[in-house]
Amino acid sequence: MLAVLILNALLAVGLGFGGLAADSSALLANALDNASDAAVYLISFLAVGRALVWKTRAARVSGIMLLILAAGVLIDVVRRAIMGAEPVGWTMMGLALVAAAINLACLILIRRQKSKDVNMKAAETFSLNDFASNGGILLAGGLVMWLDQSWPDLLVGLIVAAIGLKGGVEILRDAREVERAH
Repeated sequence: MLAVLILNALLAVGLGFGGLAADSSALLANALDNASDAAVYLISFLAVGRALVWKTRAARVSGIMLLILAAGVLIDVVRRAIMGAEPVGWTMMGLALVAAAINLACLILIRRQKSKDVNMKAAETFSLNDFASNGGILLAGGLVMWLDQSWPDLLVGLIVAAIGLKGGVEILRDAREVERAH
């Protein structure tokens, strides 16, 4: 789990710098998502071996963090739609491929744990969401280049926000179900 935390933290930094350099809402959304993931993995790492109430609270914090991330991404997309943006397709595509490889490695590491813990399930949800987001960024980068328009980048930013909303709600629901079962 520590390796997954470190990989996500490094990926967040790389995607953040790349998103700024590429003027890409989708890459910045993915950077924020990976930063949130790293924070959640840290919380989950600290929850291992703790009482169930601590684990469910940690999962609840994870879900709330994802919801906050989604709101931040929505604000950024609206700002870029109003102010304008000129995303760089090649940078988007290259970073999406690197991020996809790292997220796939994280997903494999998480699944090897074979844990039913609510925090491990949250970590798996995060990695799946990230992997899906990378595919969207790859497609958006190609469309940005082909169409010479920014809307594909903004659309993927919205989709990343929607994925974050869905993941946050699922994690909160799972935490509530675990709490009710005990």
